[in-house]
Amino acid sequence: MFSIFYGFIWLITWLPLRVLYLFSDLFYLIIYYIVPYRKKLARENLKNAFPEKSKKELRKIERRFYRFFCDLFIETIYQVHMSEAEVRRRFDLGNIDLITQQYALGKSVLNMTAHYGNWEWGSSLSLLLPPESPMQNVYKKLSNKKFDKLMSNLRSKYKGQNIEAQDLMRSMIRLRNENKISTFAMISDQSPFLFHIHHWMTFLNQDTPVIIGTEQLAKKFDYPVIYTHVIRVKRGYYRCEYYPVSLNPKATADYEITETYMRILEEKINERPEYWLWTHKRWKHKRESITTVRNRS
Repeated sequence: MFSIFYGFIWLITWLPLRVLYLFSDLFYLIIYYIVPYRKKLARENLKNAFPEKSKKELRKIERRFYRFFCDLFIETIYQVHMSEAEVRRRFDLGNIDLITQQYALGKSVLNMTAHYGNWEWGSSLSLLLPPESPMQNVYKKLSNKKFDKLMSNLRSKYKGQNIEAQDLMRSMIRLRNENKISTFAMISDQSPFLFHIHHWMTFLNQDTPVIIGTEQLAKKFDYPVIYTHVIRVKRGYYRCEYYPVSLNPKATADYEITETYMRILEEKINERPEYWLWTHKRWKHKRESITTVRNRS
């Protein structure tokens, strides 16, 4: 099955992106109107996130999200044949002074990202970094080995490297011992595993458990934390902006780094909500149910 899928995308991704967007338009009609993909979940997430918006406003965001979601799929597989020159043209990495200034101080950087905009093309940041200090893409291994290899190859195509989340701590220690500097990129807006929930906050009008792993690493290694925001300029074109979350992590209070990141992300989602991943089961855990489970265990 995978061989057929890969053969198909290998063939069609020779086509120009403007042509591939015709497939995206077709996929949108299918997964939104004919065979809905997680529409009930997306609709519930939007309703809870924006209780002040009318049904008409929510449906407009919903449709725009699904159109973008289909574009994102096409743009992701398009990387199979996407050259460095084209990704530089389509994905403006912006001013990376926040990162290079920390490199000049001899510090690695923790780069917090989110399921917003085209996060997959974000791996091209390594094209602007020194070859000896590339971006390390932190990811969770997929259960299907062939799909995992495909995504791993795409994410390391533009001179970056991949680190499995479970190996992150060991890799950071090894690189530090070797006096090597890197930027560690991690998507930090997921829902934590049940027994890894240690902090809650209000996010998009909902009681939300948050991942604190990046904050813990920042304090342990004293590495600065930035947030990279990917803006969709127009179809097929993006621009990055960088925000300091904490440049002196050891001086921060508990959960301050995590909450600062989530507040920046929340502000950006409120500005253009259609570019966040609304089909993600972000609020699957409830505080009261977790308390019950922990008490039983």
